[in-house]
Amino acid sequence: MKKISWITAAALVVSNMIGTGIFTSLGYQIAYLSNTFTILLLWTVGGILALFGTFCYAELGNYYKKSGGDYIFLSRAFHPLLGYLSSWISLIVGFSAPVSLAALAMTKYLQVFGWDLGKGFAIWVIVLVAISQSISLRSSSNFQNIFTVIKVLFVIGLIILGISYTSHVESALKWDGSWFAEIQTPSFAFSLVFVSFAYTGWNSASYIVSEIKNPRKNLSRALILGTLFVTVIYVLINFVFLKHASAAAMSNQEDVASIAAQNFLGVTGAKWVCFFISFQLIATISGYLWVGSRICFATSKEHKLWGFMNKSRNETPYIAIWIQAFIAIVIIASGGFAEIFVYASFVLQFISVIAIATVFRIPKKSLMLFKGNYFYIFPVIYILFGIYICVFTFIQHPVESLIGLSTILTGVLLYFFDRERKSL
Repeated sequence: MKKISWITAAALVVSNMIGTGIFTSLGYQIAYLSNTFTILLLWTVGGILALFGTFCYAELGNYYKKSGGDYIFLSRAFHPLLGYLSSWISLIVGFSAPVSLAALAMTKYLQVFGWDLGKGFAIWVIVLVAISQSISLRSSSNFQNIFTVIKVLFVIGLIILGISYTSHVESALKWDGSWFAEIQTPSFAFSLVFVSFAYTGWNSASYIVSEIKNPRKNLSRALILGTLFVTVIYVLINFVFLKHASAAAMSNQEDVASIAAQNFLGVTGAKWVCFFISFQLIATISGYLWVGSRICFATSKEHKLWGFMNKSRNETPYIAIWIQAFIAIVIIASGGFAEIFVYASFVLQFISVIAIATVFRIPKKSLMLFKGNYFYIFPVIYILFGIYICVFTFIQHPVESLIGLSTILTGVLLYFFDRERKSL
């Protein structure tokens, strides 16, 4: 079986993380939080939590040594029901929802050219990327690497230009002592929902551990370096957006990058920024289809109801890829951007808390990156923050949260139905 390098695995982490969230969520945060320290602290905290998560997943991936991520960890550590539930959530929400959000964000940013593309364009993008993912592992790897390089170069270039140019408009930068009061508000807690979604993907490489060369060394390298890189990028690019646009202009707007870019690059420059944002989102769609399909493929080997996805060609689970793409298309047809965003964030935070808890089932003698009891500080902090975010999300958006809980309950019912079929 052909294996991918740690560079490709890290590229998968970066491409899955840098996507919809970073280019859309500041508008929802600036509507309630005005202090620059507060906003940059949000993105720093999100990065630290993601880094703590990577420490845990590096240990889990090396301990279980099988592709499938949360499905493998939860099934083996706790109970097959939880593993099944994680696959169900991954299929419906975890990877399909980010695919749909990225495709919808593409249409939003391309509106700057006067193109009213609508949901039909978003659907066609998903179809074309699914075709590229279905050819072979080599083509998937090359496709991912090329689009990730474009993504990284674009984002770094935007940051350099944004920091270098002087702002000629009212700036959203506000450096005063109000940050301490803001971090104690429900708005700060709820804003972490958008931040946590933007960091979704930090665990991507752990889902394909059996496809990585020398995973004992390269899995942790890909996870940690990829997450550190993205954290720095996120803090810097938010500073650029705040520097070149007013709070009023960005408040509750999804295309914050377009608004800021127009102020320091002009209309033509902003159009190019919007084009490259849309273009780099292709790597996000590709990364989520790649990883999500591997979870479905792993589940299909052990559960009868999922068995139709247990087919691969040229080392790619092509049926699982297309099922993932189909669900993303259904999500696009059934909801708006903001509703999908909150719904997906709540469910993903819920399952990630449970998944991180599986690290407590690894024998201490099997820990490789960290030795001693102090290692458990990382999962404890991650879990506490995860619960904190879920509670405030439910308080602020009960409808989307209840829909998320109903999705989880549906997965539980399907597990027992699937188990009954297996016994027949």
